[in-house]
Amino acid sequence: MTKKLRNVPFSPPDMTEAEAGEVRDAILSGWITTGPRTKQLEREVAAFTGAARSVCLNSQTACGEMALRLLGIGEGDEVIVPAYTYTASASVVEHVGARLVMVDVLPDRPELDYDAVAAAVTSRTKAVIPVDLAGIPCDYDRLFRIAEEKKSLFTPKTDLQRKMGRMAICCDAAHAFGASRGGRMVGCIADFSSFSFHAVKNFTTAEGGALTWNLPFGAEPAEKDLDNDPRNPLCGVPFIEGETWNDRLYRVCQLLSLHGQNKDALAKTRLGAWEYDIIGPWYKCNMTDVAAAIGLVQMKRYPALLARRRRMIERYDEAFRELDVCVLRHYTEAYESSGHLYLVRLCGRSREETDGVIERMAGRGIATNVHYKPLPMMTAYRRLGFDIGDYPHAYRLFENEITLPLNTRMTDEDQEYVIRNFVEIVKAL
Repeated sequence: MTKKLRNVPFSPPDMTEAEAGEVRDAILSGWITTGPRTKQLEREVAAFTGAARSVCLNSQTACGEMALRLLGIGEGDEVIVPAYTYTASASVVEHVGARLVMVDVLPDRPELDYDAVAAAVTSRTKAVIPVDLAGIPCDYDRLFRIAEEKKSLFTPKTDLQRKMGRMAICCDAAHAFGASRGGRMVGCIADFSSFSFHAVKNFTTAEGGALTWNLPFGAEPAEKDLDNDPRNPLCGVPFIEGETWNDRLYRVCQLLSLHGQNKDALAKTRLGAWEYDIIGPWYKCNMTDVAAAIGLVQMKRYPALLARRRRMIERYDEAFRELDVCVLRHYTEAYESSGHLYLVRLCGRSREETDGVIERMAGRGIATNVHYKPLPMMTAYRRLGFDIGDYPHAYRLFENEITLPLNTRMTDEDQEYVIRNFVEIVKAL
């Protein structure tokens, strides 16, 4: 055992004087809520991901819910979600009043089981929420094939649903900002993608997130709404002749995130422009310019941060090659991960034994974590009737999983300390 203890935290935010300076400038500018910096970050996120549009909100959860509300998903509808994920992937389905349908994951990795998805689709299915866990992109092509194969079952209830003509792919990309698959960036592959900019993420605004979309008809003129379904926010928004679908969806996002108010605070500061209307009794989940200020600096630094994460993952992979553990493949010919988390499974070990490793690592100053305890094991989801016995793959992946620290505040010496102690502890089991 190494005698000199280091303190290796799990995921501290990577902040510099540059972020602090931009936040100071934002505060002293006289504009600290949603304003020019937020709008600039939205443009940069869209450009970085290749998405048609981006809207920045106060969390990935708000972004995930926003996608469902844009689609008009609600009571009587079903949304498919993997059992192996964080609660935000599933809670948004409950928020909009739809029925949560959980499916198991693949036997060898925490990626939703595509055959199970196909089997779960019914005439009520309006969306599937895949999860790019650890920053590794799911197989979007396969999901789109399933959506096409099952489109004869699809029964649209809103104009946007009718325009799509199939269930929507609404990716929980909380971990995957900067990931790509088949040469395309996550954010422009799924119909809707929701990113997290929480403090523990690779790219952070302290709290926050971004919703992006890339619809094949986005640049076409939007159609005047034909339905009066009160669940559909689009039907309550005044129609603008010639407006594209992308512009209309962005405008609805602003309304849904700012109480349904048809002018944001910046627009109301213009001389004589105080008057506004409330289009609907909606929500409050906008991003502030103080948060966006952090993000604008992070965008400049992000390519280097991603490269650093890749080097660290490759070092872990090399160090554990002969160890009796299973790790995820982050970089292949098919995809590139954002390198958000480093999950390790201790082959053949129990949860109790794995927790013992966590405790011994903590005793040496190394913070670890577990990603994730499956949702059917959580009180809230057990109360909804979910049983972990129905998701054997999710349980097997969880029972011996440990997540090692992976962050760009770690030095090479910190990582070598983690490797040395982890190998020693696991070999002693």
